[in-house]
Amino acid sequence: MVTAVAAERDAVAAGCPDVTAVAAGVGPAAAAAVAAAELATAQARDRPYGLVVSAGIGGGFAPRVPLGAVAVATALVAADLGAVTPDGFADVTALGFGTVAHEPPAGLVREVAALTGAHTGPILTVSTVTGTAERAAELTARHPGAVAEAMEGFGVAEAAARAGVPVLELRTVSNPVGPRDRAAWRIPDALRALTTAFRAAGPALTAAAAGAAASGAPGTPSGVAPPPTDVPPADVPSAEETP
Repeated sequence: MVTAVAAERDAVAAGCPDVTAVAAGVGPAAAAAVAAAELATAQARDRPYGLVVSAGIGGGFAPRVPLGAVAVATALVAADLGAVTPDGFADVTALGFGTVAHEPPAGLVREVAALTGAHTGPILTVSTVTGTAERAAELTARHPGAVAEAMEGFGVAEAAARAGVPVLELRTVSNPVGPRDRAAWRIPDALRALTTAFRAAGPALTAAAAGAAASGAPGTPSGVAPPPTDVPPADVPSAEETP
């Protein structure tokens, strides 16, 4: 489990104590670097992972995904990786430079969503969090069906893809995507919801990791893993962007 900050890591571990959880720092670069290092270390110890999960709190696209809701990604999407052109935004796939989305195993998405009561759809990874209604509308128009916004998922997915390990993203909603209204943030509630979600989904996640190993895919159960190697970030999430 890869989170941005220690408070998220601790919330995940409280719900699912038998897995390795690391706090990587905020943003896709930090998430990718720490996830890649963790995966490489586990592989070198001949104890590879069977599943990587990007987890934490995030902003929900209201009114579909309200405060306190759980969101599970059908795709982990780099929403602002590209270029602004005279015709509008073009992502790096359109520019011919790579991919902007990774898809988790569909069956696992359905199972975890059923266990947690989650909303499913793309979860957008951004480097600059949304702070206006106009930006929220732009993202919604470019990514119909998006359920949440955060800052780490695509970075984790890139590391997982290069290691040949499946990825999943699960978020609980601390605030709506849009104008930054601190009075509307519900970070403690979202962290409690994160613990509840991982308590419900934990057995399915460890079973999926074990299944990957049994089928000959890379990895072993996520509960059989090296000890965490945290990069200490801030202890308390600052907003929807973490992650």
